[in-house]
Amino acid sequence: MQKEQKEQIALFRYGVINELVGAVRLEHGDMERLIREKAQQRWHIPFSARTSVTESTIRRWVRLYENSGRDYKALYPQDRSDKGRARQVDEETVLSLVRLKKENPSMIVSMLLEKMNELDLIPPGHALSLSTAYRILQREGVNKKGSDKTDRRRYEAEFPNDIWQSDVMHGPHVRVDGKLRKTYLIAFLDDHSRLIVHGEFYLSESIPPFLDAFEQALLKRGLPRKLYVDNGAVYRSGHLSTVCASLGIAKYHAPPYTPQGKGKIERFFRTVRGQFLPKFCGNTLFELNMAYDLWLSEIYHQRKHTSTQQTPFERFAKHVELLRKPPADLENHFRKAARRKVTKDRTISLEGNLYEAPAILIGERVELLYHPNNLKQVEIRFNGKNHGFLVPLDKHINCSVNRDKSKTTAPDKSGKLPF
Repeated sequence: MQKEQKEQIALFRYGVINELVGAVRLEHGDMERLIREKAQQRWHIPFSARTSVTESTIRRWVRLYENSGRDYKALYPQDRSDKGRARQVDEETVLSLVRLKKENPSMIVSMLLEKMNELDLIPPGHALSLSTAYRILQREGVNKKGSDKTDRRRYEAEFPNDIWQSDVMHGPHVRVDGKLRKTYLIAFLDDHSRLIVHGEFYLSESIPPFLDAFEQALLKRGLPRKLYVDNGAVYRSGHLSTVCASLGIAKYHAPPYTPQGKGKIERFFRTVRGQFLPKFCGNTLFELNMAYDLWLSEIYHQRKHTSTQQTPFERFAKHVELLRKPPADLENHFRKAARRKVTKDRTISLEGNLYEAPAILIGERVELLYHPNNLKQVEIRFNGKNHGFLVPLDKHINCSVNRDKSKTTAPDKSGKLPF
């Protein structure tokens, strides 16, 4: 299994246990109740046809995470012990499974397997796992889902920063370099207080502006315990999942085609469209954000909310002692990872810039860690070992530098290489 696949699986496992290992310490009874509830849920498990996780598996993941010093990378899957050996299902077992499903269309896969074991339809020496059975039924087109009646209820977070909702609203057009460009409002709303912890108009709704807005929200209002978003590609981004996992933030996705779960932020967007945008008279993105910030701080945050009967600012500040401060190295948690091969002249290209790498890494594939807004600090790693920070290429200085590839050079205390 590739490292990227293991990363996705580890992030999924963290998403399952995040409530059990979060900032709020749970009583034993509450933890057992949550574990039972999670074992009864249906999950979209990466690289697996299974849809459920057992209670014992959840407890094992919690132990791995806690014993590693709360490092989500401890949740990476281990390589199979039977790697290289075939695991097959005979044709008769396949036909029995398909026939049983057709006879019991509403029966879930786990119950089908129990029924097959009861009827001795799985021959001795053959195995039929839940994931394999699911794949067979999907392949044969007999695993159709029935109607789903979901119990939806109103909810409200008990304290500020318990839950943040986030979404994107299509905004007005502004003039950029003589052309009209569409804008997008990326906003984060605190579920308890209805405070907009951060909101800003951008020229794109892709992952870079979303992460920029998210980082600013964390700097201004602290760390939330849960982030509630929809199922768009931006919110499924591995980069966002890594950021949340490294900061101990649980990321939840609204069920597809159910906007009711994000009703509070949708209601805020209606307020923006009805009360702010009709009065905006500017032409540029800068003017739009300046006017929006003024309206947000002086009108929206100071007006009593009809549901809470308090202003968003008052309600948020009432329990300020419960807020989690962002770490001093918050920027590092937003760093991207890129893999590059060091060329023969020991240069590396990244985001349109050229850098010099240590001579000892010529020809090696290395990992680069960097923040998109700070390309002067690009950390280089090889085989998990830090090799300092890359130095921007200066061809004029290189003309007068004698290079000796036989010598290795270590980073100095500042992390920079002396060449």
